[in-house]
Order: sequence, then structure tokens, then C-alpha cells
Amino acid sequence: MDSFASAAPRLPHPQTPGRPCSIAAALALVGEKWALLAVREVALGNRRFDAIARNTGAPRDILTTRLRSLEAVGVLERRRYQDRPPRFEYHLTVPGTDLLPVLQMLAAWGDRWVSDEPPVAYTHQDHEFAAALMCGTCGEEAVAGTVHAHVRAEGWDRRGPVAAAEGN
Repeated sequence: MDSFASAAPRLPHPQTPGRPCSIAAALALVGEKWALLAVREVALGNRRFDAIARNTGAPRDILTTRLRSLEAVGVLERRRYQDRPPRFEYHLTVPGTDLLPVLQMLAAWGDRWVSDEPPVAYTHQDHEFAAALMCGTCGEEAVAGTVHAHVRAEGWDRRGPVAAAEGN
């Protein structure tokens, strides 16, 4: 069993063009703007469609499609909270919860490079939360220049397809 295995089943692995890449596969499932904003809202406790629509600003038809796709791939699950008429709310699954650090890092990047004043303050226990990417093996913060890619996809290296790279 590898270090990424968990009790939750794996999500579907979409076929993507270009370099074999987990980033591309993940973005194919959750990379659309309204999808990530819906995940944000559910994480904030806004689990009902009307609240998600209001707080994301997403058009209702597009939001419906995104929520259904997030449910279909296993990022969200829909739970009934009322029988008549039937009403549902959304909850994060284990893979959905595992997206939260990604959203935290995206928020930290936006706070640093896009926002004049961070629109949301996060806390951790009794202090302000400062998002950081940590190495799960050694516990050190992973900063630019300390993480290196080792391409494992057959027929590819860092420059691209091996056959194309050899022709340059």
C-alpha cells in the first residue's frame, strides 16, 4: 500500500491531453472556478444550494451542473435533510476534505499577490493561521527551490516527450 492510500476509494482518473500529470487530472475534476468555490462554501458550512449559489455568484444552471459533477466524482455527497418536498444539502467527502489545504494555499497566494486587504482571516487554535506547504516526511517547510520534480511517466522527461526532446 502506498503512502497516498486511504480508506476512501480513489476518484476517477480522467484522460487529459499532453503530459501525464496529477495536476491536470485533478483540474479536470475540480479545476473549474465554480466547482472550487462550491467546495469553499460547503467547507464554510453553507451546504444548501441557495446559500452556495448566493455566496459563489454562480449562475444556478452552471452551479447545478458543477455540484452534480463534484458528487459524481466523489468530492461531495448529497444528503437529504427534508422529506416533503425532498430537500438536500451537500457535504465534503474524504477526498473533498483533502482539498481544503489546496484552497488554503490558493487563498494565501491571493492574499499575498491579489488582494490589498485579505477579505477573510483564518485562525488556527488561538492564533492567525499562516498557510505553509510542509514535507510530510521530514516536517520541514517546502519553499521554492527545495522541491524537485523527477518525471516517472514513461516516455517523458522534464522537457516533454522523450522522442520530441531528442529531436531538438
